[in-house]
Amino acid sequence: MTLRPIRLMLCAAVLLWPWTGSVAQDEAAAQLGALLEGIETYQADVRQLIVESSGGVLEESGIRFMLKRPNGFYWETLEPYPELIVTDGRQLWNYQPDLLQVTIEDWDNEHSELAAQLLNGRIDEIEQDYFINGGRVGDGNAYEFILEPVDPASLYERVTLYFRDNSLGSIHIDNGNGQRTFWEFFNAQVNAPIDDSAFVFTAPEDIEIIDNRGAP
Repeated sequence: MTLRPIRLMLCAAVLLWPWTGSVAQDEAAAQLGALLEGIETYQADVRQLIVESSGGVLEESGIRFMLKRPNGFYWETLEPYPELIVTDGRQLWNYQPDLLQVTIEDWDNEHSELAAQLLNGRIDEIEQDYFINGGRVGDGNAYEFILEPVDPASLYERVTLYFRDNSLGSIHIDNGNGQRTFWEFFNAQVNAPIDDSAFVFTAPEDIEIIDNRGAP
C-alpha cells in the first residue's frame, strides 16, 4: 500500500436522514467505540486484496501492522513489493527498499490512515467524516459496522468493519471507481508491549533520503 491509498479517508442527505436513523447511528458509534476502548497497542499480520470492478484480483499483499497510542503507526508490506510506512506522530517515513530511497514528511494527523484512526479510538473524528450504522450480528460476539462518507466527493463509497470475538477481523473498502480493498487481520495481539523505537525509522547506509519536511 503506497501513500496514495493510505490517505483513506452527503451533507444534503443529512437533512433527509430520519430521526430514528440518527439514533441508530449514535448507538452504532457507541458500540464501535466500546469495542475499541482500552486498546493501547495492537499488532497483527494482514492479508490485503485489491479487487478490480470486474471481480479479478489486482494485487495480493502480505503486511505486518503495529499501532501504539496515541500516534505510533507501522505498516510494512512484506510481499510482493516491499515497502514500509511508519510514523511516530511527528514525522512519517516511506521506505522503498527496491528503489533504495526513503521519503520523510511531516505527519498530518488529519490525513491519517483509517485503520489508525479506528484503532486509536478516534470515534469523534470518524463521526465527522462518516455515517456509522450496524452492530451485533446474530447471537454471538460478531459485529458489522458500515461507514458511509458524509462528503459526496469522497474517494470511498463505503467502509465495512467486521469484528469477531471482540477483535477486529477485517476492513472492506469500496472505492468510488468500483475497485475494492480488503484487509484481513490474523494473529492479532492487543496491549502487548511495543517499544517506541519501533515507530522511528533509521535509514540504512547508501540509500537516497528525500526530506520533504517543513522548516523547524
